[in-house]
Amino acid sequence: MCANLSKGRLPSSRVERMSEVEAIAGLYPISNGLQSAAAQPAPATASARTPHALLVEAVRGGDADAFQGLYDLYGPMVHGILLARVPWVEVDDLVQDVFLHAFKRLNTLRDDNAFGGWLAMITRNRAIDYHRRRREMEELPPDLAAQQKMGGSAEAGEALALIRSLPEAYRETLILRFVEGMTGPEIAERTGLTPASVRVNLHRGMKLLREKMGVKEAT
Repeated sequence: MCANLSKGRLPSSRVERMSEVEAIAGLYPISNGLQSAAAQPAPATASARTPHALLVEAVRGGDADAFQGLYDLYGPMVHGILLARVPWVEVDDLVQDVFLHAFKRLNTLRDDNAFGGWLAMITRNRAIDYHRRRREMEELPPDLAAQQKMGGSAEAGEALALIRSLPEAYRETLILRFVEGMTGPEIAERTGLTPASVRVNLHRGMKLLREKMGVKEAT
């Protein structure tokens, strides 16, 4: 099932979207506004910073390559979180929205090491906002639109629908693992979840998914 789902996933166009993100981001330079000493977090030492945190710092300094690096690292996470919550056809546009929003608010991030969890929270909030503003009438039903985007793969659409019927924590982790192709440690690192939480979500999510598919556990 997982292999078929991966084959049926929406073809990636992240390179083209990235050029649009960079072009629009240039219109919103990050302000170096002053903060009071009491409001500023204690500076982290260079040795305590992760490579991802150093990329965040470089983006603040206007490094376009660093922004590309963050997009490449966290694009699958953002895509997967949205795919667990909104219609397939809306995901690509919302991915771009999330990165633009995060770029403009980067100076509100107090701990660069927490960038992944912060971005995941922005992504989940963007999905909530999408549903809040969603019109009652849509051009196409989500399931039909998804199948068209996947080249008419009914099997992939059904598999995705099954995963999306699971509780939120499980469906998000399963989609990151089996659709976006992220490993357990990568999911933990990007989202800010503990490795133990990721393992539990994968184990319980797969158990529920097998039950929905009518597959019995091996004894």
